[in-house]
Amino acid sequence: MRDQAEKLRQIIDNLKLRQAVSQENLPSDIGKKQAKIITITSGKGGVGKTNIAINLAIALSEMGLRVVILDADFGLANIDVLFGMIPKFTLVDVIHNEKNILEVLCEGPKNIKFISGGSGVEDLIKLDKNQLQKFVTNIALLDKISDVVLIDTGAGLSDNVMSFVMAADEILLVTTPEPTSITDAYALIKMVSHRDKEKIIKVVVNRAENENEAIDILNKLSLVTEKFLSLRLHSLGYILQDEAVIKAVKLQQPFSLSFPKSHASKFVREISRKLIETKRTLPANGNSGIKGFINRLVNFMNT
Repeated sequence: MRDQAEKLRQIIDNLKLRQAVSQENLPSDIGKKQAKIITITSGKGGVGKTNIAINLAIALSEMGLRVVILDADFGLANIDVLFGMIPKFTLVDVIHNEKNILEVLCEGPKNIKFISGGSGVEDLIKLDKNQLQKFVTNIALLDKISDVVLIDTGAGLSDNVMSFVMAADEILLVTTPEPTSITDAYALIKMVSHRDKEKIIKVVVNRAENENEAIDILNKLSLVTEKFLSLRLHSLGYILQDEAVIKAVKLQQPFSLSFPKSHASKFVREISRKLIETKRTLPANGNSGIKGFINRLVNFMNT
């Protein structure tokens, strides 16, 4: 009886969730012709960034959004590992005009699609104008099949990572309570602020011991950023330490599917709601969606 009651409660919760984010309640920029591009990044590795990207994609998909993940961690691509899949093709096959973008899309759980970045983004800046235009036209198909594109970058402050960060509509920055993680997160924020003080940066604290610790980190990081960089951070929340996450990684499955009732799954669902509550600020030149993102990405890589 208890199991039946739990299942019924979960069904009701899912129905409430879908009603809460029905198309008429979604921000006006969601569901239109151009996808919202969100770069998920971190100042250092090992903070759980990729795990958050995958489970956030699942939560957004459960809310009725069409989601594509681009694994842009070209050194250590982990999306396919956590999905337990081996992609046949990568973005490199699209860059060299051997495949169209739809052919390299992999099917993940909950109707999520993902693309493996492959060997390196450097190939983009080697293209001539005509080749680049063909690639942009090709990848622009993502605007027609997705509402949100989540880009999982490599960790750190390399030129490639910063290009992806600066080209996105929004930045989702993941940090942990470790002092080095917070310091590196601030270093990334500082680099962004020097290039664009209007950039939207949303912060998530992962693996906090408790709520007080997480809120304290979010508050301090926000205060320091506003005081010294004149840039306002947007807090998305936190994810507390949860054994379910470790177990799911060993199973090569997203924790929100393996352990949907876990605390980590609950926190991710809350973060996903906050993520789509605010409307994005579109570029002044109207150069939005995945096509605009790629154009900005190449421009940043060439500077």
